[in-house]
Amino acid sequence: MVLLGTEVKALREGQANLRDAYGVVRGNAVWLLNCHIAQYSPGGPFNHEPLRPRKLLLNDREIAKLGGKTQQKGLTLVPLRIYFRNGIAKCEIALARGKKQFDRRRSERDKEARREASEALYRYRRR
Repeated sequence: MVLLGTEVKALREGQANLRDAYGVVRGNAVWLLNCHIAQYSPGGPFNHEPLRPRKLLLNDREIAKLGGKTQQKGLTLVPLRIYFRNGIAKCEIALARGKKQFDRRRSERDKEARREASEALYRYRRR
């Protein structure tokens, strides 16, 4: 990853959020978007923008392979974790396929059923 100094210090404090982050292939580079790295409090005026796009350093062969896969329907790059190896920040990414509409409806139904069951158990135990 290409990072600024205050971003590295904030990452070492564990102040990163990958919840809505995703990767995109633009030209001959892979970019990590919507990755929130909180500002480093002692950074002062030299702090970074928390949601700025960050470039991922990959081989040309890997970029071409990922670019071809993301062009397929429904595949996207998802960051799994950010870690340090030998003092260098690395981002583990994976190719993922989005849910279909019927899968989303099934997930919603299952979630609703679990919620109703837990509420019923809660009411039963309060008696």
